[in-house]
Amino acid sequence: MSSTQMDRRAFLGLGVGILGVAVAPRWVRGSGIVHRSTVPVMGTLAELAVVDTDPGRAGLALRAAAVELTRIEALMTRFDASSDVGRYNAAVPGERVAVSPETVEVVLGARRWAGDTAGAFDPTLERLTRIWDPAVTNRPPLDDARLTATNDAGAWSELDGGTDGADGWLVRRRGTALDLGGIAKGWAIDRSVDLLAGMGVTAALVNVGGDLAALGSPPDGEAWRIGIRDPRDPDGVVRTVDLADGAMATSGDYLRFFRHDGVRYAHILDPVRSAPRRGGTSSITVTARRAVDADAAATAAFILGRAAAQDRFAKAGRDARIIHTA
Repeated sequence: MSSTQMDRRAFLGLGVGILGVAVAPRWVRGSGIVHRSTVPVMGTLAELAVVDTDPGRAGLALRAAAVELTRIEALMTRFDASSDVGRYNAAVPGERVAVSPETVEVVLGARRWAGDTAGAFDPTLERLTRIWDPAVTNRPPLDDARLTATNDAGAWSELDGGTDGADGWLVRRRGTALDLGGIAKGWAIDRSVDLLAGMGVTAALVNVGGDLAALGSPPDGEAWRIGIRDPRDPDGVVRTVDLADGAMATSGDYLRFFRHDGVRYAHILDPVRSAPRRGGTSSITVTARRAVDADAAATAAFILGRAAAQDRFAKAGRDARIIHTA
């Protein structure tokens, strides 16, 4: 963790490159100090920033926010057999699985997003995701029948869960498997920001792999300035956005992908094709009041395209707004 006078140069260093954003206050008046930490979480890096004149208080807040991110990851990761998602995916069809009420809320929220986007956002593609995962393969599957057999598109409509007091439950249907990678990160960001606010922090940023939320605004009383990364230039910024008490998420084909025979295959899957979405834009950026909504909306928009996605958001009454495509 480090502290530095809150100036434009310091904030432009927050997130450029792997995370796809740059952050800066609009104006600088020297009225606060930014304290930062970077932690590995959810397969990427989280960069946290808290504005406070008390280093001890800021350090405590940063540690608490980092713990909250890792707590949510432990609940909802598909890579741990003991997580809520891991135990759900291992259950037999029809089995009722005890999970955290938070996991229930995220799963049911994912189901609503799937419905609002006609399945473009689909949290039940885990079996298909494993086949195309750039972390484990560098070539497309050769067996089309295998792709068809493992594509559980549409199974989101059968997601079922609820809470009994402090206990949550999900019922596994049709043997499908959950992958909450397109929404759990946003949920974790929101929970971390809520935690910081509850600790009395009035100005902060939580950025996890390019999805972020801004709490309050910098000491000048205006907005944080967020730079959207150029998907084809790790050091380039294609647009800046002012953000205060809001969230932003970007989905693209430039961080997790493999190339085969000159074709780029990204990690975001088109449920209709049983394969990564090809053509169209390389990245799409969405703003919303909460990061959980920006996260899901950006994933859906990357599949649907800007016009179709924004139309569906509007018809569903979602506050998500597409602000940039590249």
